[in-house]
Amino acid sequence: MDNEDIRMFEDMVDKFLDEHADPTAQRRWREQGYVEHDTWRKAGDAGILGATIPEVYGGSGLDFRYDAVVMERQGRKNALNFAYSLHTTVVAPYLYYYATPEQCQRWLPSAISGETLLAVAMTEPGAGSDLQGMRTTARSDGDDYVINGQKTFISNGHGCSLVVVAAKTDVNAGAKGISLFVVEVDKVEGFERGRLLEKLGQEGRDTAELFFNDMRVPAENLLGGVEGQGFRMLMEQLPKERLVIAWQAMGMMEAALEVTVEHCKARKMFGGTLFDQQNTKFKLAECKTRATVAKAFLYNCTERLLAGELDAATASMAKLFVTEAQAFVVDECLQLFGGYGYMTEYPIAEMYKDARAFRIYGGASEVMKLLIARSI
Repeated sequence: MDNEDIRMFEDMVDKFLDEHADPTAQRRWREQGYVEHDTWRKAGDAGILGATIPEVYGGSGLDFRYDAVVMERQGRKNALNFAYSLHTTVVAPYLYYYATPEQCQRWLPSAISGETLLAVAMTEPGAGSDLQGMRTTARSDGDDYVINGQKTFISNGHGCSLVVVAAKTDVNAGAKGISLFVVEVDKVEGFERGRLLEKLGQEGRDTAELFFNDMRVPAENLLGGVEGQGFRMLMEQLPKERLVIAWQAMGMMEAALEVTVEHCKARKMFGGTLFDQQNTKFKLAECKTRATVAKAFLYNCTERLLAGELDAATASMAKLFVTEAQAFVVDECLQLFGGYGYMTEYPIAEMYKDARAFRIYGGASEVMKLLIARSI
């Protein structure tokens, strides 16, 4: 697709966000702790949820650049609490790449229309980045699997209707004993949602605990139909998932710079404006440089992803560099707002809270450094 197609898609995304993710909606999401299901349906109607999924399943058959456009525009409009990337760019590809054709036909069309809300359940109270340490088990029993365990910090956990659950089908096989199950939560017994978790930021992105108590899942819901493939599936998708996080961070970084430059040029100080002060120019110059370098690297990583050449170490570098740059830029920008930056009615304050998690989820910065070091 040429650049004109991407610009047209960007205009469509902007229109959707302006209509359905405006500041009023964003405040409502933060106050209630989740995005209404109707917003997901409207995103499906707008053709946003299935950009990279083939047309045979109801998608548009485009490439990752279009997902990147949505994430960047969300960041620029402070609308990242709408967890588009998790639903469309993280979970839906598990179904497309690893499900059988029959499973794809069962699950993908309703996800792309927004009728079904997707989530993935990997993290447990005692197992985050170390997935092999998970304790959730799945025992084969006739035509079902019986799943027992607990997951935590699950985005979309409050509202999801379909969740990909990682569980051990062989507790003695290490990584080779992990399988993925697609759980249609309204069709099973033994599935329980915990409370909405209260967070430091990203309050509008619902995050919950999930409990499985002798939850019986049909054997036909084993993703791909073969046991022991879950860890491989998770590892194969992680490079793209880390690029997803980096693109969201990039959008927020650019938004922070934009609102801060506007503020500095309007704020009167010492007979001029805040922007006229040399310190302000130096700070903004440094922030602009970090953002520009980060985006150039992201473009390069995206090209590698499209060519099938993005390796785990490079993806880890992208997440590490961009999210650390995001933290620096947002902090510096808030400082330039002075006392106003500490007031949550200003977007920079919301960005400051929301940005903190980017260096944690999807693999903390320290884990990224370990992965990068292995490639040296």
